[in-house]
Amino acid sequence: MPFIYRNFCLTPHDGEESLPALLAAKLSVPQTSVRDLRIVRKGIDARKKAQIKLVYTLSFSGDDVVRLRLGIDPALEWQDEKTAPAPVQIRSNKRIVIVGSGPAGLFAALRLAEYGVTATIIERGEPVEQRALAVQRFWKEGILDPESNVQFGEGGAGTFSDGKLTCRSRDPLVSWVLEQFAAFGAQPEIRYLAKPHIGTDRLRAVISAIRRGLLEKGFDIRFGCRMTGLDIKNGSIAAVTLNGAEEIPCDYLILASGHSARDTFELLERSKVPLQRKPFAMGLRVEHPQELINRIQYGSQKQPNLPAADYAVAWNNSSSGRSAYSFCMCPGGVVVGGASEAGGVVTNGMSGQLRNSPHANSALVVNVREDDFGGAGPLAGVRLQRRWERRAFELGGGGYLAPAQNLLDFLHLPGKAATRSSYRPGIRESELDSVLPPFIIDTLREGIADFGRKLKGFVTAEATLIGIESRTSSPVRVLRDSCFESVGVKGLYPAGEGAGYAGGIMSSAVDGIKIADSIAGRLKM
Repeated sequence: MPFIYRNFCLTPHDGEESLPALLAAKLSVPQTSVRDLRIVRKGIDARKKAQIKLVYTLSFSGDDVVRLRLGIDPALEWQDEKTAPAPVQIRSNKRIVIVGSGPAGLFAALRLAEYGVTATIIERGEPVEQRALAVQRFWKEGILDPESNVQFGEGGAGTFSDGKLTCRSRDPLVSWVLEQFAAFGAQPEIRYLAKPHIGTDRLRAVISAIRRGLLEKGFDIRFGCRMTGLDIKNGSIAAVTLNGAEEIPCDYLILASGHSARDTFELLERSKVPLQRKPFAMGLRVEHPQELINRIQYGSQKQPNLPAADYAVAWNNSSSGRSAYSFCMCPGGVVVGGASEAGGVVTNGMSGQLRNSPHANSALVVNVREDDFGGAGPLAGVRLQRRWERRAFELGGGGYLAPAQNLLDFLHLPGKAATRSSYRPGIRESELDSVLPPFIIDTLREGIADFGRKLKGFVTAEATLIGIESRTSSPVRVLRDSCFESVGVKGLYPAGEGAGYAGGIMSSAVDGIKIADSIAGRLKM
């Protein structure tokens, strides 16, 4: 008989191997009555620093003795066993092309494979192994490959971040995504952690395994292929042009090119594909010692069985309607360059699986509204991003060095210390007032002061600000209908973060799956 037990707590010093015995004692049943125990969810309650708890939801099989506890212990629930039906296999000669091998593109492909359907995946960058070498060269020497970098290449932008798998959505497809990641080599605990992450180092191996799995299923994966043209006939997609030369026919095009494919946005605009500009956010990266964040969140340095501490902060100015908030927080990580265009500086955060760097970093960003863009047309936000990325490059002095400033100095507070950062390729000490629009700088100053009140010790001479964080989300939305199809071009399916419908690995993957399901539904007809 399957049961669920919610809000079961351990201290950080308790071992998880004791869970069956402790749960049996909690239920006042013999330990033999608790079988096949599985962790469904695990989180941390650190609201009381002296009584930090690990909070679990547990699934297990029990006998009639456990069943008698239903209604007596409110945390105990009956769990209905559900088995998802196997996808119906489809036979079709329709040609499907997927542009981009980030999470939206890869999970669309994995879902199509469930139906027995294959596709051609085109990726402008390199396979993740070669891409990693290009990225390392950029971080060490400041030599940028505009086609294969932190933004472009197999796995998408999330491959060189933290591999964070957090998602607010309760969509059941979230579990399917986590199961797929685990099946291809991610650590099993991502399936139940409240804040799962894979880590940049391990994620690369997972992406390679997904590629091999798709190749075995008959997918054609083509690297070094950039989409440079669209052939639209009678309002429907007919073919795509690669690298300005080769044309390949397609009946369905899944466009999952990512939020930084600015030349793709320009191609869509020229091709009269309906686009809409959308708000996004820009700001700076802040870096603290991880030990400091551990003390703030846990009341002391990291305790046994507790991960490197993270944080999430937000502040709203009710007068201006501006918000400052943390984004993409990377405990135990480093700050890295994320440029994809020559002459622009972009920052990003990255952590490995163990999150064992002595640094913690996060983006601190401010909402950018459409009336801030200062121009007309759907690509005005792209132009705004580019302008300030180039300004950051100028302040950094070239070589993709990032302008940086001590946090106290930025706030005009006494106690300035040396400006240090893990940022690669390197930093140049600068006044950051001119690296972003005044409304962002002013809102950040007010917001950081509020963060310091919420997180005692956050405002410190040990912290450094690095500019700029400009690729938080897509500034463009490729308009689509309720079936995920472009409102102007039949057969074109805008997908994921680049199309303006997702934010992060998980929501992008789920979006790709839903598009694959929609296409499969049409192929069944």
